[in-house]
Amino acid sequence: LGGANKKKKPIYQAEFPEARSQRREDTLHLNQLTVIHAALDMVDELVWGTQAMYLKQVDRFNDFYVSAFVTASHARFMLLHDARNEDGVKQFFTDAYEAYVRLLMNPFFDSGAKVPASFDQRIRLLGKKHF
Repeated sequence: LGGANKKKKPIYQAEFPEARSQRREDTLHLNQLTVIHAALDMVDELVWGTQAMYLKQVDRFNDFYVSAFVTASHARFMLLHDARNEDGVKQFFTDAYEAYVRLLMNPFFDSGAKVPASFDQRIRLLGKKHF
C-alpha cells in the first residue's frame, strides 16, 4: 500500500507479505514503489472523470494490479496486488480511509509529521483482515 498527498509526496507505505500465499520470483525483482508511482499519472487522469473515491484497477504490470482510492482532499491510496478481489480491495480502502480521517482529525497530529505507529498497526491489521 502506498499513500501520497495531492502534491504526490509519499505519506505512507506498507507491505503485506503475509497476504501472499507464496513469493514468486518476479516479486523479488519488482520495485513496487516504481510501479505505484508510475500509476499516479493514470490516477490523476481518472480522478477528473468520476465522482467516485474508489477508482478500482487503474493499471496493470505483469501479473500485478494497481488499485486506487482518492480522498476528497486528493490524497491517494494505491495498492499493488496480485489477486483480483475487488470487494476485498474496496472494503480495505474504505476502512483505511476511515483510519486516515481519524488520524487527520486528531488535534495532536501534525500533517507534516511521520505517521504514528498506531496508524501503521491499524493498516496492517486491515491488510490481514481483507487479504
